[in-house]
Amino acid sequence: MGYIKSAALEETGYVVLDSYGKEIDPKEWLDLEYVDWKSSGDTRFAPLASAKGEIECNGFWNHKPPRTDKDGVWIDSQTAIAPTLTERALEPGANVGRCRIIELQPNSYADCLYNLHQDDNNRLNPDGTGWVVRGFFNLTDDKDSFFVLRENRTDPQGEVRIALPAGAQLIIDTQRLWHAATHLGSEPRYCLITSWESGPELDAYIEKYNGVPHADIVDVPQDVLEAGQVEQARRDAARAAYYAAKGQQEKLAMSEA
Repeated sequence: MGYIKSAALEETGYVVLDSYGKEIDPKEWLDLEYVDWKSSGDTRFAPLASAKGEIECNGFWNHKPPRTDKDGVWIDSQTAIAPTLTERALEPGANVGRCRIIELQPNSYADCLYNLHQDDNNRLNPDGTGWVVRGFFNLTDDKDSFFVLRENRTDPQGEVRIALPAGAQLIIDTQRLWHAATHLGSEPRYCLITSWESGPELDAYIEKYNGVPHADIVDVPQDVLEAGQVEQARRDAARAAYYAAKGQQEKLAMSEA
């Protein structure tokens, strides 16, 4: 049967929506309670909705009973501080799973490439239901920063780099695309991330805000692109060597026990 997916995301795996042009008080993200949760860099997260309405960021399948990333429970103490952000997450009318603010510390393009990852959005998601994707609404004005999307983590061919000024709005199939952000600012980047279930409600929302499956690609000097690719390969090799050595040590310890 397969899953219900948005046709708008079929071509590239993402859409760019109209920019959000309204003012939001920064207190809506700065005054929230954050938890340490590492994802593609030096990050913290402030959840607005979680599996049980608690201030934590775990996948819904890690709770009892385990379930897919849908039907998130809103956290009253957080949504009271961030009513506009909560309203934006609810606006499509699609089922919401996890909803949270990410705080990302400055990093480099090479850091971003090393941190490219895919999300595990659809574990336990029943066949025939809506595929879970994620909305990214940039809150801070990070004019020199950009989102990186790849179909293959280590292959730069076709890499998409999307600018991240305040108000930038993307919807991405993050289980399909490898993704991370290059944040070249001096202050943390803040972004609202919402897990939405694909279906007619999300399709209508994408159409309402003129979602397009292509973006103007941020220009990056060729030497920076090449150096980032080399550094990604170096770090990947170092990580592989570390875990290989660790495995050998564990085997030796077991043989001597």
